[in-house]
Amino acid sequence: MRPQRPQRFPRPTWSVRAAPPATPPPVPFSPAAARAYRAGLGLTPEQVAEGMAAHGVRLLPTHVLDWENGRLVPGEEEFVALARALWCPPELLMGVRPASLRDFRLARELGPDGAAHRIGVPPEEYRRAEATGQWDGDAEPTAALAHVLGMTLRELVDATGRREELERRLRRCVDGRWQAQADAIGRIVPVDREDLGAVLPVLQDERQVPAHWGAGGWGPSSAPDTPSAVDVPLLDRFWQLLARREPGIPV
Repeated sequence: MRPQRPQRFPRPTWSVRAAPPATPPPVPFSPAAARAYRAGLGLTPEQVAEGMAAHGVRLLPTHVLDWENGRLVPGEEEFVALARALWCPPELLMGVRPASLRDFRLARELGPDGAAHRIGVPPEEYRRAEATGQWDGDAEPTAALAHVLGMTLRELVDATGRREELERRLRRCVDGRWQAQADAIGRIVPVDREDLGAVLPVLQDERQVPAHWGAGGWGPSSAPDTPSAVDVPLLDRFWQLLARREPGIPV
């Protein structure tokens, strides 16, 4: 008898299930502000619901009461429609200053695709930036992002997740040649190259202390009593110097 060949079984295939997309945090919302604006206008919950319906969002008056009592939080479309029905600036209805790209967008009453169109980037690219909190645009779209969403430069850097990179590059300016970092900093902080060329060398000069400082007969033997620019954190000092230049986007 011929020996039988061993039976071969197909290798098992393992399917990797993709992780579900992260749920965005709730929209910042102040129930007290909603109550105050409705009372100031003398509107009933029914009238607020009717006003929201005029902006494309239909719901029951009980939803309005649930928001005002803190039992529910409105979604994005509901939040914008409520702000319009109450004639209330969205930022005031949030109760806090916007912090994320999503919050700044809502404060301007924009949808994600509308914001992407105004900024001049593909919608999927903008949506990804909102979802991850990371923006990787060059200087021109970054400047457009700040203008469209009404952000200051400080808010822009924080909302785009670039604060750590900016601090790292500013330290390199102090430790080495500031010219080597100017282009990269210009992508993060979209201001004129002339402004950076005026700020970065000053920042470097302030932080470079000679090795012999305080040793032997050179310089004072102890630190001065009055605070100096060196005592200010590096990033804060950068913003101080840049604010003096009055760039097109406020600091």
